[in-house]
This record gives sequence, C-alpha cells and structure tokens, in this order.
Amino acid sequence: MAAQYRSAQKLRQQLAHQAAKLIAEDGINDFMAAKRKAALQLGLPAGRHLPTNSEVEAALTAYQGLFQRESQPRHLHALRRIAGNAMRLLQDFRPALVGPVLSGTASLHSHIHLHVFSDEPEQIGFLLDEHGIPHRLLSKTLKHGPNDSGDYPVYHFRAEDVPVNLIVFPLNRQHAAPLSPVDGKPMKRAGLEKVERMLEGQED
Repeated sequence: MAAQYRSAQKLRQQLAHQAAKLIAEDGINDFMAAKRKAALQLGLPAGRHLPTNSEVEAALTAYQGLFQRESQPRHLHALRRIAGNAMRLLQDFRPALVGPVLSGTASLHSHIHLHVFSDEPEQIGFLLDEHGIPHRLLSKTLKHGPNDSGDYPVYHFRAEDVPVNLIVFPLNRQHAAPLSPVDGKPMKRAGLEKVERMLEGQED
C-alpha cells in the first residue's frame, strides 16, 4: 500500500512538472489543459494521478526559478509596468491586478488581468474609445461560491503587444472577489499603490 502511494505521488509530481513546463514554455494558460496534455505526453491516463492546480503552480515557480531565473523576472516586471500604466488610466474604476502577473508566475504568454468596478460597464468602453484604444467586448463566467456565479463583461485589448483583459464587476462586488482557479479561494487583488511598490522592489 505504501509503495502504491509513493508511486502515485511520484506520478503526480511528474505530471505537475510537465504541466508547469508546458505553461512556462508553450503558452498554455489553462491548468487543466496543461495537465491533460502533460498526461498525454507522459503516456498516462488523462484522468488519473492528476496534480492539483496548486501543485502545478508550485512546480511552475520552481521551473521558472531554475530555467528562467533571469528572463522571467524581467518579463514579469515589464508586465507589471504595463499593468500599472493601464491602472492609472482606469483609476476612476478602482482597478485591481489579479492572476499570474500579481502572483509572480507569469510566463511569456500570460495575459494581464485587471478587475474594474462600475455599475455602467459601457463607461469602460467609452474611456478606451476616448484614448483611441481598439478593443473587443467579451464575457467571462466566474464563481464566487458553490451556488454563486455570474457572467461579467470583459474588455480585451493589447498594450505594447501584451493582451490585457478588463473584467467589469458591479460596485457591490468590490469586496467579494471571485474564486481563484488555482486554489479555490477568493482571488488576491492588488490596487495601484501595491503594484507601484512591487515595481519599486518594496514588495514581491
């Protein structure tokens, strides 16, 4: 029994590291897709021994620290700088940075994700139009709890050739972050002041 457990744990670790490599190198931003492709590459059943998203994220941090020690921090800083610029433009909508650019695991293929708040989502589009920023209006479903989910408008554009997604929440969702796809807990959010401190090296 112990041997089977150790074998299963080893397979989970192998899958986590392979999935992390796919995220870091191949531009797969969906954890489940990365895990399934990793299982396929390793010749393992796609539904067995799959690591958790948190295990994949830990493996991604380790991979980046080992194989992208210099390039990844530089790229991360550039993404945070672009995010900060976008947040200054969007200050009236209380922007908050979320996702890999905040957590520090962003890859060369990561998008910048910002939460913005308004009871009139079209105002975001008007602001982008005012500044001559081409954009598309999309939609995203996010969960806030087991029986609490919603569809939110997303303004998608590019800044310095980096994809940026503005997810628009009503004002009453400012203190009710949706659940993270990594650990199932409320997403961590960072306002402009925190992002500026990160850029200055005062916070990770």
